[in-house]
Amino acid sequence: MTTTKKCEDVSKQLIAYLDRRANSADRNEVEAHLATCGACHERAEEFRQMFGVLDALPTVEPSLGFDARLHARIAEEPRSRWFGWMIPHPRLAFALALLLALSVWTGDLPRATSNGEAATAATEQQDFEAIKDLGVLENYDVLSKFDALSEVPAEPSPADQQAKPVNDQNPDQPPATQE
Repeated sequence: MTTTKKCEDVSKQLIAYLDRRANSADRNEVEAHLATCGACHERAEEFRQMFGVLDALPTVEPSLGFDARLHARIAEEPRSRWFGWMIPHPRLAFALALLLALSVWTGDLPRATSNGEAATAATEQQDFEAIKDLGVLENYDVLSKFDALSEVPAEPSPADQQAKPVNDQNPDQPPATQE
């Protein structure tokens, strides 16, 4: 595994080594690795051969009048005016036109008038009525969820008191049932 990592590191430094741009520490590291690794040594030799072939090719020099002709062609090009940046490119103009057409088309589509809108209006009216009675509703929520009220005994109504027989013997004992 360390050999593979070492080969990857050397492959990154190989071109600089062959061009003699590597510092002495990197140069020594690459030379030590090339002495032990045949695959990297073979790759370095292939690079040297390729560099030799490239060096053998003749260099192409431009003609004597090339520079003057190039400057003349540049001078002949029309210069953009100061407002040239405001002229949009064709693709941008096309995209903006499509965007405008799409927005106009979607704006002209008929709105959906179904029961959904009527139901929404009714719901909004109910919400308004609920907000109008919010104080009463808040008191109802507090009272209905107040646990202390469940411990308070309910007072019997006057009709319930008349129907109930009185048990004089033991007030804590429930009345006896007739069998």
